[in-house]
Amino acid sequence: MTDAPIATTGAPLLQVKGLKKHFAMSKPFLNRLLEGGETQTVKAVDGLDLEIPRGKTLSLVGESGCGKSTVARLIMGLSNPTGGSIVFDGTDISRAPAGQPAAIRRRMQMIFQDPYASLNPRWRVGDIIAEPLRTYGLCETREAERREVDRLLEFVGLNAKDGDKFPHEFSGGQRQRISIARAISTKPEFLVCDEPTSALDVSVQAQILNLMREMQRELGLTYLFISHDLAVVNFMSDWIGVMYLGRLVEVSPAAELFANPRHPYTRLLLDTIPDLDMSKRDRQPVAGEVPNPINPPAGCHFHPRCPLANDRCRREAPALRVYDGDARASCHAAEEGRDAAAIAAQGPVAAPLQAAV
Repeated sequence: MTDAPIATTGAPLLQVKGLKKHFAMSKPFLNRLLEGGETQTVKAVDGLDLEIPRGKTLSLVGESGCGKSTVARLIMGLSNPTGGSIVFDGTDISRAPAGQPAAIRRRMQMIFQDPYASLNPRWRVGDIIAEPLRTYGLCETREAERREVDRLLEFVGLNAKDGDKFPHEFSGGQRQRISIARAISTKPEFLVCDEPTSALDVSVQAQILNLMREMQRELGLTYLFISHDLAVVNFMSDWIGVMYLGRLVEVSPAAELFANPRHPYTRLLLDTIPDLDMSKRDRQPVAGEVPNPINPPAGCHFHPRCPLANDRCRREAPALRVYDGDARASCHAAEEGRDAAAIAAQGPVAAPLQAAV
């Protein structure tokens, strides 16, 4: 086993290397001067490396606050990185101004988590979907613009006449379809999907997920999919990355990660899946709480909660290493084989649920 960057088969459309985002949490300078106190920084993203091949889906999972949505905002240019690079189809966009370069940004779009907050309530649906078309000058006339809006509405399963309505006239699932129509209006190649179904009920989730899978097949889209629902992730993903306190602790092909997780934190997450086989196997209890991100533990950030932690874990941050099945994990226990006995005693993880049919 050797150190290696995260790489997947096929030509990567998006490459992220050493990505960092730090947020200052200190009191104002004058307050620190008069009252004392040190500068405080939250490392929301702390050296992330990943690649996404064309036409594939990489999902990021992890507990709330691990940095998933921050990664999405950095890639889309909604926030400036503290360090690292973001390369889209050979162009470094990590230091570009918001919305620039336009030729690249047109090929990247985002579906937001809350369909109730992401649509302007004062605009008609037709104007919401047409806004990207106008921004990038993709339609020469208003008639052509209206035809394209009607086509997009029908493509996502709505009626062309819905363009004259306002967002409050639609259900949550219909609003998310409108958001999807807006996202694909510029004919993008890459979509960032930040928990696009978490605000929807289960039956509507299945409809939206099936729509997204169909879009990927028909349009050749590449997805960065962010979710905390492992059943949804299993349904959507080619690759899965697991984040913990701003770091990527494991990345594997989806089938390999569910069948043979390497990192103890990944096994912890998979233990939350209901055991449909009713095997009554022992599950490792979760120890402790998520550490304070302002002052994370030294070494492996997960060691205070890990049953396999030793002195090396407490002092030395593990690097991502390659394992069988093209999996990568940053875990000293996996590297040294200390996890083998624990995994054998615990038994296989539960079979993943299917999110949609």
